[in-house]
Amino acid sequence: MIRKSFTIPNRAGFHGRTAALFVRAIYAFKSTILLIRDNMVINGKSIMSILSLGASYNTMVDVIADGEDEKNAMEAIEQLFMNRFEE
Repeated sequence: MIRKSFTIPNRAGFHGRTAALFVRAIYAFKSTILLIRDNMVINGKSIMSILSLGASYNTMVDVIADGEDEKNAMEAIEQLFMNRFEE
């Protein structure tokens, strides 16, 4: 299991397009991906769940990747955050 904290880097936060990018980037991985904000834990492979986080600009979220390809999944997630979700 890998757990890392990220700050939402784009001004619009997690919205429909960024949530879709997140899901598209990790959907093929077999690992379970969870996002955590405050006490809310959601499935990272669900666009609707991601939107329910209400994560806006500069919001801190924790990401957990757990499974056989967790390292590659976390690397893909890190790239999204580093690239500011292409915005």
